[in-house]
Amino acid sequence: MLVYKQEEIEKATQWVEGEMSAKHWLQNNKLEELVQLNDAVSRHSKSFEYLLVNKHLTLASFVNAVWDDKKAFKLLMEQKEYIWAAMANYINGDDDAALFLAKNKLNHYLKLAQAIQSKLRIEGDEGTSIFSGPIKKV
Repeated sequence: MLVYKQEEIEKATQWVEGEMSAKHWLQNNKLEELVQLNDAVSRHSKSFEYLLVNKHLTLASFVNAVWDDKKAFKLLMEQKEYIWAAMANYINGDDDAALFLAKNKLNHYLKLAQAIQSKLRIEGDEGTSIFSGPIKKV
């Protein structure tokens, strides 16, 4: 089971929220997989490839589960990676997953899931404006 220390998850959350000092802290503490997770959830192929090549299969499965890959979610469950499965479910709109994380005193993981969800929503909204798209100004 892949479990990080609370401080490590808190730094990963700060990095997802854009704090460069958190990225440097993760790198200095040899947690490059958590650095790469930030871009991997945004579908950056190099970061996802890093997770696979360096055998961070739980994190790679989590990334795919975030994007609603049922096989990846099933793999997380089979590997007893319940924390990461709950985080993916939360990001995909399952409020019961938040209750599971809170009940098990894993609020730091819940905060990371919330930060990832927020990041993905912001990225999904980028470029959506009445001034973008097929209609051109005359």
